[in-house]
Amino acid sequence: MERLIETTQNPRHLYLLHTYNRHRYLEMAGRWEEIFAPEMTVEHPVYHFNVFGIQTTLDGADAVKAVYSQWADTSQCIFYADDERLAVGDNMICSTSAIYQQTPGAILAAGGADVDPDATYLVKNIEHMIWPYDDQGRLIGEDVWEIDESKREIIKLDPSEVLTTQESAKLLAPLIKPLPVFTA
Repeated sequence: MERLIETTQNPRHLYLLHTYNRHRYLEMAGRWEEIFAPEMTVEHPVYHFNVFGIQTTLDGADAVKAVYSQWADTSQCIFYADDERLAVGDNMICSTSAIYQQTPGAILAAGGADVDPDATYLVKNIEHMIWPYDDQGRLIGEDVWEIDESKREIIKLDPSEVLTTQESAKLLAPLIKPLPVFTA
């Protein structure tokens, strides 16, 4: 992401990349409330997820905020992307990557996974994402889908490897930058 930000010349594309990057860092830090700043997200975002065999739509800010809040409370907001390939256009960012999301075993077990409910895991998915933006550079929503369930991995973490949302927030704070002025 940072390399793409450094090499992008189109001002609109550059702004979208900054909002995308800020959004993800805020989410991973559990600072999800800041994602809904009027300059970052439209008033009525719509998210579509097709992951873990579950297809769902989060229609409106309250529905999206509820998921972000739950993820922050359970430290599921802690994730990272590996081997990410990005494309940016005038009104969207597309991404394909391996996503590793920290997930409590109890949540996985409730979904039918054969795991220790008292442990914490990294769930690896290969995902495609499309994030549409409006003409003011604000996020309209997210379309996220797992492209190959057979590649999903559930990796048990040693307790020393588990991060809390508070620890993540502290580590990410230096990377969370204010948005540049929108000029595109």
